[in-house]
Amino acid sequence: MSAEAKIKELGIALPEPPRPAGNYVPYVVSGNLLFVSGNGPRLPSGDFKRGKVGLNVTAEEAYEDARLVGITILGIVRAALGSLDRVKRVVKLLGMVNAVPEFTEHPRVINGCSDLFVEVFGESGRHARSAVGMGSLPTQITVEVEAIFETFPSAGT
Repeated sequence: MSAEAKIKELGIALPEPPRPAGNYVPYVVSGNLLFVSGNGPRLPSGDFKRGKVGLNVTAEEAYEDARLVGITILGIVRAALGSLDRVKRVVKLLGMVNAVPEFTEHPRVINGCSDLFVEVFGESGRHARSAVGMGSLPTQITVEVEAIFETFPSAGT
């Protein structure tokens, strides 16, 4: 099943890419690689999920936040490439968790994004990954994820 068909089957509506909060772009295409800037868990209202994992946010809630970030990233991928079906594979994720120092389940949290990508892309969604804890993240968002994708050439190239 194609990635676009899988998104429809899952009932996921992909958002438009968010505007950068500074002097950078949401993505860069270089050769056959698509680099997606770090994104946080943005709600449809435009607000972010905020909090510190292990203090006022559970690992389960943060997992859902990481999945939400994955949905935002997929919206950026579609905008960059025209279709999710141009993704050859997910190459690498860097997941950052805004957590108390005692929190140790960072990989479990970032699985929210990783699991989504495997649901959408199948085996091509399996990727290399780092999942790390941070003392804080911008505006106290719970998680931030950046991603690298390998792409198929467009029909015009």
